[in-house]
Amino acid sequence: MKPKVAIFDTKSYDRDSFLDSGKAGELDFAFHSYRLEAATAPTVAGAQAACIFVNDRADAEALNGLAEAGVKHLALRSAGFNNVDLKAAREAGIQVTRVPAYSPHAVAEHTLALLLALNRRIHRAYNRVRELNFSLTGLVGFDLHGKTAGIVGTGRTGAITAEILRGFGMRVLAHDPNPNTEWAGKHGITYESQEKVFKESDVLSLHVPLTPETQYMVNSETLGLMKPGAILINVSRGALVDTSALIQALKSGRVGGVALDVYEEEEGIFFEDLSDRVLQDDELARLLTFPNVLITSHQAFLTREALAEIAKVTTENILRLHKGEPPLEGTELKEE
Repeated sequence: MKPKVAIFDTKSYDRDSFLDSGKAGELDFAFHSYRLEAATAPTVAGAQAACIFVNDRADAEALNGLAEAGVKHLALRSAGFNNVDLKAAREAGIQVTRVPAYSPHAVAEHTLALLLALNRRIHRAYNRVRELNFSLTGLVGFDLHGKTAGIVGTGRTGAITAEILRGFGMRVLAHDPNPNTEWAGKHGITYESQEKVFKESDVLSLHVPLTPETQYMVNSETLGLMKPGAILINVSRGALVDTSALIQALKSGRVGGVALDVYEEEEGIFFEDLSDRVLQDDELARLLTFPNVLITSHQAFLTREALAEIAKVTTENILRLHKGEPPLEGTELKEE
């Protein structure tokens, strides 16, 4: 009998990528538009595996609910796993896997798209021209060439972003607890302390996972270190940035611009159409009033190639574990 997989928080592009993965004939997919949480966990009844995304909530209560319903495998279709209680998963007898590198190029390229659009005011110019306003006032940007870019986190995505920025002729400083000095030397990139990277960067881009150590790494103190007028970009996890502190820095003019693909309270907002409702999140509403803030709704991963890789790795692991085989190398998550 084919293993049944309950896939939570799905949109049309998720369903299409899984059905086109080449494994549709070997798996019984149950697609759910709602997110996983304690209240929805029992709906997986009969499934051997559950598949979740970044805003699903796999806390102890939800994991126990999955286990009681017979789930033995929790497959994350993401690299980040801050929404999963790994200790509770182990205690519930649920094996956890993820997709550690679905497409670092997709995220890195979106980082550059945000930077270029924000710096050259493309989003504002586009809206003006559609209204037949061809004025250039207020659209002045700056050359990236010759400026300093700071990369915090030089894993796959951070490294590719750094290489692209070097291609623009930027000086690139990087910070990572585990520096890749060979790679840095090859590409003319210099590792420095986090403080120096914050102080000297004209463009600061975050590429680290959300952990207790990195939560609110951008706060009132570190924002105070940044060059006046510098641009901040976050495509990693929303809670890397203290939103209240960021709003104050924007109000004071300390920060020149902010580009975000993630937000610390995005659950229930990002990925949804709320165009006919009143936005209840006051801090997000405030961010959207600033002319020098550009926000996309967690779409950095959204390329055909990334979706195909997510579906490929996820379905392969589900089949492997169902057969009693080990998951693909580097995809299993365990409590440290």
